[in-house]
Amino acid sequence: MSSIDPQASAPLRLILVDDNPERAAAVERSLSQPGLEVVSVIATASGLLYQMAQLEPDVVVIALDSPDRDVLESLSIASAHNPRPVVMFSGSGDSRFIGDAIRAGVTAYQAEDINPERVRAVIDVAMAQFAAFDELKRELDRTRAQLAQRKVVEKAKGLLCAAHGVTEDEAFRTIRKLSMDQNRTLAETARGIIEILDKPTAKGSKP
Repeated sequence: MSSIDPQASAPLRLILVDDNPERAAAVERSLSQPGLEVVSVIATASGLLYQMAQLEPDVVVIALDSPDRDVLESLSIASAHNPRPVVMFSGSGDSRFIGDAIRAGVTAYQAEDINPERVRAVIDVAMAQFAAFDELKRELDRTRAQLAQRKVVEKAKGLLCAAHGVTEDEAFRTIRKLSMDQNRTLAETARGIIEILDKPTAKGSKP
């Protein structure tokens, strides 16, 4: 997800949660500009999960004088299914609550009251942080997948070596040739070999 671009064809859609009506109105006015669209303004977190599911905003901005665990629970559920940048403003500087907020899915926590003049800049920073974190997570997932595939290939190599008395290099060349002949990945071919060669001997059966 990229930073706010006034030239983008579709504006970024925001949900604003603010329990101060006057402040909420000022923030909404400050966000009524090209590239942004406030799709909902709610006073409490009680309807946040429903609003997020129905409206699918690009960004959530939360400004609550006394945020409670309900808002964190809603964010945690939403982040588990469809993570998005979340900015939280609160006068509370409690380190434990801040840690819980980050774990629940808050991208940027501002231990201060929301400032209508600065909120857009904070949203930009939060979106950049979210994009960077998302890329790191994708890279970690790719690395884990590669390691898992490598383990499968290594196991198949070991089984071929034991079954046919070949070297590891010869076993790998066999796997590679089979994968090319069958138009399959190395991991897919390795799993097929494991299914054939790694069958346990039934108890009581004759060797």
